[in-house]
Amino acid sequence: MDFDMLGLKPRLITALSEMGIKDPTPIQKQAIPPALEGRDVLGLAQTGTGKTAAFGLPLAQHLLEDETRPAKRSARALILAPTRELVNQIGESLDGFIAGSHLRVAKVVGGVGINPQIKRLERGVDLLVATPGRLLDLMDRGAVSLGATRFLVLDEADQMLDMGFIHDLKKIAAKLPAERQTMLFSATMPKEMESLAATYLDRPVRVQVATSGQTADRIEQSIHFIAKTEKPALLLELLNAHPGEAALVFARTKHGSDRLAKQLTNWGVEAVAVHGNRSQGQRMRALEAFSSGEAPVMVATDVAARGLDIPVVKHVYNYELPNVAETYVHRIGRTARAGREGAAITLCAPDEMGELKDIEKLVKQEIPVASGRRWSPSQEEAKPKRGGGGGGGRRGGGGRPQGGKPAGAGRPAAAAAKPGGGNRRRRPRKTA
Repeated sequence: MDFDMLGLKPRLITALSEMGIKDPTPIQKQAIPPALEGRDVLGLAQTGTGKTAAFGLPLAQHLLEDETRPAKRSARALILAPTRELVNQIGESLDGFIAGSHLRVAKVVGGVGINPQIKRLERGVDLLVATPGRLLDLMDRGAVSLGATRFLVLDEADQMLDMGFIHDLKKIAAKLPAERQTMLFSATMPKEMESLAATYLDRPVRVQVATSGQTADRIEQSIHFIAKTEKPALLLELLNAHPGEAALVFARTKHGSDRLAKQLTNWGVEAVAVHGNRSQGQRMRALEAFSSGEAPVMVATDVAARGLDIPVVKHVYNYELPNVAETYVHRIGRTARAGREGAAITLCAPDEMGELKDIEKLVKQEIPVASGRRWSPSQEEAKPKRGGGGGGGRRGGGGRPQGGKPAGAGRPAAAAAKPGGGNRRRRPRKTA
């Protein structure tokens, strides 16, 4: 099935071709036709399946067919997303869809000056992409009115619920016309989402191409059972096995992300950090460095688990396992996007076995072991000893030499354990 068979106008099909997009994805095949008919849509699909085009193309076509110009300080269509990165990603896609047309797109997010955004909205915009908090700030200042907004999209709605935006959504929805088209897209469907859909959607068409916990077929998953103190050395070794290839490393905390990025850079691997404490400018500069290859490694908290569509990402490393099992699916979905292949490598310490069990229950499979053996219950409960750890018949401790980089840092690790393999790596020597 081609895009023209979905009912899209030649103008949009030409724009897609210029963007290098030729064939619709399953979620686009199912969601675009009812969206073009003006129906409310509830879309469920894993990350990296093309949800932005599934709602963005119908929105663009509706607005192009209606030549009404937006009133001052108004928006004809509103797209809400939970993070700044996702807002920027959606905005870039929309710019591509409507290139050369009279339609105007505005993006509003926190973390940057509000005055330029107020000025941008003065003339009115056709498509407004926003995070809920900053949108409410602008509404409170009278910078934008939603009284004439005919289209509403809630993207990554489950993450908005997780981040506590439900009250913001209620305030925003109260200012929207009752007569509107609403589309809600999500990767998972918890009970709270059912309630949200029932509240804001009117007899929606439900489209689903993946169930909660399903991971992309093209992602090669693997896991290393390793003591926490040995994780930095193993990560460096794995990165050196694929020099120059873009790698996204997930850590749990903001401080941990900064520390690990600095550590890798000191060891000769250019790395940047992205997390919620970074300003919008810092995050954008880090993303640009990562996308361009200037810094082939990006260490991030789960703020980057969704919304980032960076095709160059070939490897995702779970340096620390997430507390919420569903987040694992979103993390590894940053690779193998749009039909590409990728690898997801997890480093599991003894005290992370609980999280691993939850993840494997969700994805309905055991992650293939690349090295080490599963930690026993006694090892799960035991705290790793300082400077050692180990267990499970693997390495027996070690860690990196104190005060310097691991043995072999700065050069390719010929014996590095590769995803899906079982190679053992050489333990770094201790120094006096």
